[in-house]
Amino acid sequence: MISRGDAATIVVIPAYNEEETLPAVLAGLRRTRPDLDVVVVDDGSTDHTAAVARAADVPCVALPFNLGIGGALRAGYRFAAEAGYERAVQFDADGQQRADQIEPLLVALDEGADLVVGSRFLGGDYRVSRGRGLAMGTLRLGVRVLTGRRFSDTSSGFRAVRRPLLDVFATDYPVDYMDSVETLVGVCRAGYRVHEVPTVMEERAGGLPSQRPLRLVYHYARLLVSLAAAPRWTIPKPS
Repeated sequence: MISRGDAATIVVIPAYNEEETLPAVLAGLRRTRPDLDVVVVDDGSTDHTAAVARAADVPCVALPFNLGIGGALRAGYRFAAEAGYERAVQFDADGQQRADQIEPLLVALDEGADLVVGSRFLGGDYRVSRGRGLAMGTLRLGVRVLTGRRFSDTSSGFRAVRRPLLDVFATDYPVDYMDSVETLVGVCRAGYRVHEVPTVMEERAGGLPSQRPLRLVYHYARLLVSLAAAPRWTIPKPS
């Protein structure tokens, strides 16, 4: 298991069929942030994702079937909350996020943020296709209208959260499509402090995006209309 130097913080890694990329991700965390604990949430994988985590001596929450990213994250946050962690870092298993970029998120938490979003577009020359950029622009505009806040990377999965918001995520994290956007809108509307910090991320190593750009625009627009008309996820306001 990754060492317990900082017993207050855990890295939560949702993973679905990531046996090829997960070993390097765990090795990078062990090498760069040996002070942080790690848990892998195997989201009903059909490959050896869970075995890879256990072989690396990392705790693994194995879900019996695929719940999707939102369900996997809720399980990871519940693990963190029940184990007594004060902070959790959401970290992808595909190798795009870098362990050396975790520190800016934790610093922002220490400075008072409840949720910190690591932005691909503030921290370096991260490029996306024109179509995907259009889809992301749709999200940025929609989130700004719904929250009054400007964010450069509304769909980033590189985030950090602290209690008491961690406890909310452990029991009531949204599990529908585009959980990252719904979370951002809900947390801002509830009055929690949300910061965005620049982070450097790697380009996609291989494979294809799960959605075509025009289809992404459609899904994103539909999500934003739904949130504006009748928010599906409401959370308690900070005390």
